[in-house]
Amino acid sequence: MQLGVIGLGRMGGNIARRLMKAGHHCVVFDTDAKPGEALAKEGAKAASSLADMVQRLAEKPRIVWVMLPAGAITQETVDRLGEALEPGDIIVDGGNSFYKDDIRRAAALAEKRIRYVDCGTSGGVWGMERGYCLMIGGPKEAVDHLDPIFSALAPGLGEIPRTPGHEGGDSRAERGYIHAGPSGAGHFVKMVHNGIEYGLMQAYAEGFDILHGKESEDLPETERFTLNLSDIAEVWRRGSVISSWLLDLGAMALAKDPGLQSYSGYVQDSGEGRWTVEAAIEEAVPAEVLSSALYARFRSRQQHSFADRLLSAMRFGFGGHVEGKETLDPAPQNTKAAQ
Repeated sequence: MQLGVIGLGRMGGNIARRLMKAGHHCVVFDTDAKPGEALAKEGAKAASSLADMVQRLAEKPRIVWVMLPAGAITQETVDRLGEALEPGDIIVDGGNSFYKDDIRRAAALAEKRIRYVDCGTSGGVWGMERGYCLMIGGPKEAVDHLDPIFSALAPGLGEIPRTPGHEGGDSRAERGYIHAGPSGAGHFVKMVHNGIEYGLMQAYAEGFDILHGKESEDLPETERFTLNLSDIAEVWRRGSVISSWLLDLGAMALAKDPGLQSYSGYVQDSGEGRWTVEAAIEEAVPAEVLSSALYARFRSRQQHSFADRLLSAMRFGFGGHVEGKETLDPAPQNTKAAQ
């Protein structure tokens, strides 16, 4: 299939690469011409503008995958696509937009008979190699039409054992992608996914901080241990009930830098954790762990502990996030829209 990809940052460029590897044809665009030029050498067609990208899409219905930061830049880009595309065409927002924005955008585009699909995309900078976990919202006919694209991006069944009792369920879930429901459902599921991610990361960070603090001079000398945190992380990866990819990333960071001195401990949040807590309030669902994990990130910006440095290390590991170089408040950004 042919599709346009707008936004060629940490994830957008690799999404295009994985799709091309599977035989799809990508027309790519970014306001920074360099990543488009690099992808052109790998087989993509680099567009000079948003309008040029739309014009280069010959297959109908035209498909445009938007991979931009949540907020103003995504909204402005979707608005411009709404003017440039035709009835029946499909816009996919693969970023981390707020699900209520998806509901509103889908309704506005439906008046022009342009279909809008929201796709929560997990996998970070490792997605090109490992595949992306996709949580999709939107009209069934549009999602079904896009199935070859989602199938190519997803990791597939792989070596993960099948879950007993799920044999009669939707086979797409086993392959790493689901149609979660109507417009907004995909990003809602991804939002809660990221809220859980905050809680898991905080649990690891606090646990390793307790291990790290066991050699404190405030403890009786006979009760002090100098523990090898890298070895502990490594042994927990193997057969432990708390093994996970996040632990793998933490182990990699500790092996390379046992004191995590290369990380500031200043931990940012990208918005989904806040939105998850807001949803919990709206639904009157207690979310003590997720709320606490979010507040811990706020606190990290005032004082930094070993736990904060491990959080920074894990964020860098899965997403390439560099603390202090991202927007502090994940509110809509005043970034120039795609030209």
